[in-house]
Amino acid sequence: MHLTAKRIARLLRQPGRFHDGHGLILQVRSPTNASWLLRYQRAGQEHQFGLGPLRLVPLKLARERARAAQLGLLNGIDPLMAKRAARAAEAVAAAKAMTFEAAALAYFDDHEEKWKNAKHRQQFLGSMRRYVFPLIGALPVSTIDTALVLKVLEQNHPDKKKLWLAIPETASRVRGRIENVLDWAAVHELRSGENPARWRGHLAHKLPETSKIVTVNHYAALPYAATPQFMNELRGRAGFGARALEFTILTAARTSGVIGATWSEFDLEAALWIIPAARMKAGKEHRVPLSPPVVALLKALPIEKGSNPFVFIGPRAGIGNTTMNATLRRMGYRSFTVHGFRSSFMDWAHERTAFAKVVIDMALAHAVGDKVEAAYRRGELLEKRRRLMAEWSKYCMTSPVSSGDVVQLKAR
Repeated sequence: MHLTAKRIARLLRQPGRFHDGHGLILQVRSPTNASWLLRYQRAGQEHQFGLGPLRLVPLKLARERARAAQLGLLNGIDPLMAKRAARAAEAVAAAKAMTFEAAALAYFDDHEEKWKNAKHRQQFLGSMRRYVFPLIGALPVSTIDTALVLKVLEQNHPDKKKLWLAIPETASRVRGRIENVLDWAAVHELRSGENPARWRGHLAHKLPETSKIVTVNHYAALPYAATPQFMNELRGRAGFGARALEFTILTAARTSGVIGATWSEFDLEAALWIIPAARMKAGKEHRVPLSPPVVALLKALPIEKGSNPFVFIGPRAGIGNTTMNATLRRMGYRSFTVHGFRSSFMDWAHERTAFAKVVIDMALAHAVGDKVEAAYRRGELLEKRRRLMAEWSKYCMTSPVSSGDVVQLKAR
C-alpha cells in the first residue's frame, strides 16, 4: 500500500499496521496514537526502529528518515545500535556535567569517616564554601583546569594579598582538598587527564613553596628556667583546670590528649598511660610513662560516680579546650600558652640533660626523623623515657629561685 495524506486520515479510524513500502510502516493504536516504524533485517534477524509519532513526523519526513536509516545500513550502521550509543553518550555527558561542588560533596560523603573529629570535617566543608565554591563550584568538574585552580589559590584576600601569599598554610590545604576531589572525580570517570591541582611537577613550578613565604608562629612558651616558680604557684590552686594543667606539663602531653583522657587508659600500678591511636595526631598508640608525682596527682583526683569516664571533670563530662588556658590567664600568665610547655620541656631536655634527641622526640610523640632513629621506635625506649620524665618532674618540683632573681613574666 502506498500511503497518502488522505489514506492516513482514513486509517486512523482503525487500529493496525499499514505499509508504505521499503520497510516503512505506520502503526495505528488509536486516532490520537500513531507512529512510524522502519522494519529491517540485520545478521538474519528482523528489527524495528522508531522514526517518531505521526503528530510530529508527517509522511514526507518519515520517508526521509527511513531513507537515511537505510543508507546507514548500507554503510554498516545499525540505527538501533547507533541510537543506544547516542543515549549512552548523553548519559556519560550528563554525568560529566556534575559540578565541582556536587563532586566535592560526594567526595566528602564517601570519606567523611576518615576525619577524626567534627572540627576536621567542618574545616573541609568550610574552606570549600569560603574559598572554592564561589569561584568554581558551579562549573562541571570535568572542566576544572590549571587556570581555574590558580584562580582559587590566587584570589584576593582581605589583607590585599593573594590567598596563597596571605594565608599559605590554609591555601595549601585548600589545594590538597581540590586535588583529592579531582582524583575522586577521575576514579568515577567524571573527568580524565592529569590532575591540575597536583603540586609536584606542576603547581610547584607556578607557586612559591609555603615554607618560603610562611612566618611560623610558634606557641608562646614559658622559659624552662621559670617552670619551677610557675609550678609552685600552680600547685597552690584548686580545681580540675589547675590539676589538668599540672598533669599536662609533667607529662609533656598535648592538650587534646589530656582533655580526652579516660580512666580506662591508665594503669597506675604500672605507672603507664596508654593513649589509643584514635586520639593521637599521628594515628598510632602512644605509651606515656608516669613519674611518681603524676601517679600521686591522679590518685588524689576525685572520680565522678555514674557514666562519666573522664579523668579531668568539667561541667559537661570532661573539661573543654580552653579550661587550662583560662587557668593560665587567671594566674596572670597571659603571654604563654598551654601547648608552649611542650617547648619548655624540649628546651630543658636538650640543654639540661644528656638524653638522646630520639628519646626526647618520642616523649613528645614527635615523628622520628631518620632511619636510625626510626629503628628505636620498635622498642619505644620506654625505660629511658621513664627516667627522662622522672627528671623533668623532679626539676618542676624544685624550689623556685629567690624573688630577687625572678624575671617578671606575668601580665601587669
